Amino acid sequence: MIHFFYDADSEMNLVKAREYGIDNEKYFIKMPYSICGENHPCELITPELSKDFFDKVRAGNMPSTSALNSEEYKEIFEPAFKEGGEILYVSFSSAMSATFDHLEVALKDLKSRYPDVKFTRYDTKAISMGTGIAVIAAAKYIQSGKSVAETVAMLDELVPHINITIVADDLNYLKRGGRLTAVKALFGTVLQIKPIIKLTTAGTLIPTSSVAGRNKALMTVVSEITNGAQRLDEYPVVIMNADCRAEAERVADRIKAQLPSADVWLCDVGPVIGTHCGPGTIGICYVGAERPAPIKD
Repeated sequence: MIHFFYDADSEMNLVKAREYGIDNEKYFIKMPYSICGENHPCELITPELSKDFFDKVRAGNMPSTSALNSEEYKEIFEPAFKEGGEILYVSFSSAMSATFDHLEVALKDLKSRYPDVKFTRYDTKAISMGTGIAVIAAAKYIQSGKSVAETVAMLDELVPHINITIVADDLNYLKRGGRLTAVKALFGTVLQIKPIIKLTTAGTLIPTSSVAGRNKALMTVVSEITNGAQRLDEYPVVIMNADCRAEAERVADRIKAQLPSADVWLCDVGPVIGTHCGPGTIGICYVGAERPAPIKD
């Protein structure tokens, strides 16, 4: 028996989770967030959840996220350890959170009490539907009868080629999360210079270029993706939008016009990722060339 887990930072939506048979809540790890003084576990994304969250943000309420503690991780994983078999957890990037330190504390205890259970965490070094693409691929592999080892080998080949390219509207959210320096955020906000942000091989985000104006930045990204997306017969192009769906639809239409064979998904950003990117962000997740390397200090 293989117990397959994934987390809310994949931004899997409820429709896709049901479509791929991964909507069982006991295997979905709900990362916590807070807004309006209330704490919430992040559910599978729905349009209503996303809209309610961003309405509150646009009204001036500042959200935050937090890490699960070791006891919470024990509660999540112990039922699977008790049942036995193997556990595979396809996770978001370790480089973006300290939560996995708490997971290691929990696992040390669980493994001591259930020594026959093999636990594997696969770090996708990604976020949002960059992780989601890997989650779906892994779920399909396991459902077809493949082993954990075979699934990990498949992910080893796929994951370095899962790209995320982001254009944010309000750079102050990225500044708060440490993704941009205060200087870049200030000049980007005042001058309307939009950095194009990409996911690296290390699972971090870096600004790779700057374009004057949001529309030009989005069209630059569209051109890059229509020229760089690969394996369109196997994997979708996923357009994530943070409460800017009409604009994302225009981006999707341009991609479809130039890549008629592409399976283009339009998905909503949820509360956890939305806390760090802010409303108006568009991110495109796709399989292409290997991701860029991180910038060395």
